[in-house]
Amino acid sequence: MKKLIIYSLFLILAQSYGQELNLPVYTQYLADNPFVISPTYAGIGDNLKIRANGLTQWVGIKDAPDNQSLYADFRIADRSGVGISLYNDKNGYTLQKGLKVSFAHHLILDYYSKQYLSFGISYNLNSFRIDIDEFRPTYETPIIDPRVTDDRSISNNNFDVGVLYRNKGFYFSLNANNILPKDIDDYVGIEPDLLLNYQVYTGITLQSKLNKKLEFEPSVFFQYFDSDNRSSTDINIKVRKYDRREDYFWGGISYRFLNDQFFDPLNLGPMAGIKKSNFYFAYSYQITINDLIGYNSGTHMITIGLDFLQGISNCPCTQTPVH
Repeated sequence: MKKLIIYSLFLILAQSYGQELNLPVYTQYLADNPFVISPTYAGIGDNLKIRANGLTQWVGIKDAPDNQSLYADFRIADRSGVGISLYNDKNGYTLQKGLKVSFAHHLILDYYSKQYLSFGISYNLNSFRIDIDEFRPTYETPIIDPRVTDDRSISNNNFDVGVLYRNKGFYFSLNANNILPKDIDDYVGIEPDLLLNYQVYTGITLQSKLNKKLEFEPSVFFQYFDSDNRSSTDINIKVRKYDRREDYFWGGISYRFLNDQFFDPLNLGPMAGIKKSNFYFAYSYQITINDLIGYNSGTHMITIGLDFLQGISNCPCTQTPVH
């Protein structure tokens, strides 16, 4: 039991160490919201799209990570779009809030073969602090350090950039996040000043030859952290079924692993969702496949969405990718 507690604390502290301006990506992007990953998706679609996510990780473990986020993007011209995201993240006694403001521009490479190229940029503002109100005396430390007089709060600014290529149902997105070094305390040697990480998201939407209302969407999401060379990969598959009114429901599964441990997955999770008129709902569940599996009931995520102000663009480069 002692080893398990130490292992649990290591995971939580490790995530806190890399948490600032590096909010973990779970499966939010699979809930018909790739804007979670890349600013290049801002404005692609025929609506003002809003997606709210609520995520609770490692249910059953005290002070496990908890996250809420809100994403919205819409088209401002035939070839351009803007977006905004807000998030609130708690991990043990560390708290952070932030926002991203994004802009994307979309180009036609070839009209007849439906090849498009998109560029995006995001400005990030992040506030990070330690909730010292939760500190309590223990047997080993009967008196809280009197030098801790504030929340050690700090704010940072940064930028993300990305490029997206689309060819009919195929898509490939490459993003560089937090491209600027972070201001750090020169007297503390354990804080990383480089938060740069790269993300690749690619996949293809295939229409069933037997049923035109049925689509399959395999995809891969890769993330690499430049500071310590960590990397992970998601392998996903979704199946989407439409009705006569172009509403749909879908189901899928995601398999996440560290890239040097393919047969030792971090998470394995089913997911499902439905879109009815302008309303969207999705649920995702991730099983934690490590020593913590016996002490928590997994990670649960809910996505609720609304689409407003439908208006088809005159440029196919921003028309909805969902048929």
